[in-house]
Amino acid sequence: MIQPKRFAWTTILSCAALFLMAAPSHSQKPGPAITPADGVLRLFNGRNLQGLSTWLRDSRNKDPRKVFTVHDGLLHISGNGFGYIRTNKDYRDYHLVVEFKWGPRTWGSRKDRSRDSGVLVHAAGPDGSGGGTWMASIESQIIEGGCGDFIVIGGKYANGKPVPSTITCDVISDRDGESVWNKGGKPRQFTSGRVNWFGRDPDWKDVLGFRGKRDVEHPYGKWNRMEVTCRADTIQVRINGILVNQARAVLPRAGKILIQTEMAEMYVRRWEIWPLGKIPKLGPVKQSSARP
Repeated sequence: MIQPKRFAWTTILSCAALFLMAAPSHSQKPGPAITPADGVLRLFNGRNLQGLSTWLRDSRNKDPRKVFTVHDGLLHISGNGFGYIRTNKDYRDYHLVVEFKWGPRTWGSRKDRSRDSGVLVHAAGPDGSGGGTWMASIESQIIEGGCGDFIVIGGKYANGKPVPSTITCDVISDRDGESVWNKGGKPRQFTSGRVNWFGRDPDWKDVLGFRGKRDVEHPYGKWNRMEVTCRADTIQVRINGILVNQARAVLPRAGKILIQTEMAEMYVRRWEIWPLGKIPKLGPVKQSSARP
């Protein structure tokens, strides 16, 4: 009686091992990166989350609190958590347009802090592999008073090797020693940390509703437009039509595109990429509630 039982368990374990070997992994291995060629590619279609996936630090690929929903043609990010919504495909060499505005709600540890989010480009590696919450990427920051800052987010591929996240910017130092993008500045390579947009207020404080003297994003309740132009190994960031930051010698040079949730409510009405040099003149940001 013992021998048949041993045989049965051996068979079951062998089958289980084969099943696990055949099961798909969630390592987010990069596929061939897509470059828009003929016209606009709408990453958010205004109807549903087709072509997109979500990730939250506490619930991973599940969204039990409905942080990411779609209604009235808008992508609604409640802000209740840390994580992101991302494209399922990789992209390179494009002109990205994101139009967004803040909602009234803030949450938890950031309830009285600056409303915070960000657009991450060239994202690589598994979900959550960047500090347990993000993906290795180059962030174009969206935060009250700091829209257009660069943040280099490190992480690892599924095989454990580090993603070579790096940028080079021409910078000067402000009075607090922070790096600020400046066309006449000194070239510096960044493998982590932040590069402030050119007009970030040196008196910036992490308080709800902060506005600096030179801020180019519109005040709370208004729509804003972020453009991120990724060309070969360069990135340029524009806020409401104004060039606020740029980098070169960028790695990686392709990847997924993410929008964060960081405890602040936000609405997105436009999330799309255009072929380089083929985007029509955008004009002023329309302040209607509907899609453009």
